Amino acid sequence: MKRFGFGMMRLPMLNGEVDTAQVCQMVDEFLAAGFTYFDTAHGYLDGKSELAVRDCLTSRYPRESYVLANKLSAGMFKTREEVLPFFEEQLKCCGVDYFDYYLLHAMSAERYDFYREVGAFELVPQLKREGRVRHFGMSFHDKAEVLDRILSEQPELEFVQLQFNYLDYDDPVVESRKCYEVCVKHGKRVAVMEPVKGGALAELPADAGAILDALGGGSHASYAVRFAEGFENVYVVLSGMSTLGQLRDNVAAMSDFKPLDERELAAVMQVAAALRGKGAIPCTACRYCTSGCPQKINIPAFFSCFNARRMFGKPQSLERYAELCKSGAGPADCIACGQCEDACPQHLKVRELLRAVTEEFRNV
Repeated sequence: MKRFGFGMMRLPMLNGEVDTAQVCQMVDEFLAAGFTYFDTAHGYLDGKSELAVRDCLTSRYPRESYVLANKLSAGMFKTREEVLPFFEEQLKCCGVDYFDYYLLHAMSAERYDFYREVGAFELVPQLKREGRVRHFGMSFHDKAEVLDRILSEQPELEFVQLQFNYLDYDDPVVESRKCYEVCVKHGKRVAVMEPVKGGALAELPADAGAILDALGGGSHASYAVRFAEGFENVYVVLSGMSTLGQLRDNVAAMSDFKPLDERELAAVMQVAAALRGKGAIPCTACRYCTSGCPQKINIPAFFSCFNARRMFGKPQSLERYAELCKSGAGPADCIACGQCEDACPQHLKVRELLRAVTEEFRNV
């Protein structure tokens, strides 16, 4: 298996639905280039991602031609008795009879207690023994010390999916480097998510982008993906691609993969330092915060406007902010219930940040 995967989280949309024709073309080109790994979850795209997997991949290609990862997601069930019916529904939605990789989704210290309470650490290994799951792991969003504890107590976990990119590598909140080192300590393979940090590292501001442009190499995104791919314990790097152009750029970079050399590595670290100095919100647009928001605030979209203004100085951020406020609730409508913070895998202080967004755009 080539070490690059298609994250089915940010698929192209058309009139509120997945653009099936474009996704089919993306899947075709991805497979034609020799890549086989696809990653989905029941909640991605409000339930439409798994169906897109079925419509664009599993119904069109033989089962042995691709590798499919899915997730047991807290929030989609409440009791042990609901776990297996949820799993069966996922198989049905995806149109398969087994998953190659099955993950306990968005693991944290709090969710660890929940997954133990519902018996996930017994039920998923049983599915593995039955041949309906090939590999058992987890995606993880918490501190390195929490990861160390979980891997010590649950040795049956085979792999960990980590948020891992050069901006988060030494970030004190995400702790990408420390978490990776814990995985190495326990002999666990690593799947990388958010290598381009929700697209933030694909369109760099002029000053930061000039650092990479001076290298005379590929796109800004390609440096981010190559950074993540260059670590020995990484078995796959996932990219949530939403256009055919993004897919082609990533496939080109990964088809003849070369790890970053010393000059390139120094450059991406210089970019990381430059970006951290701009005060951007480290949101990856995973959208976990939006489903439980009683005000229906499009939190990632407003954070994107804020970051575009702070990091990139893009004037269109003002227009976009106004459009978002016209079409629905804005950050000033937040009632501070805190559901967003409970759901955020980055542990962001979302309520404070929404107030900061309001202030940023108040007089413009």
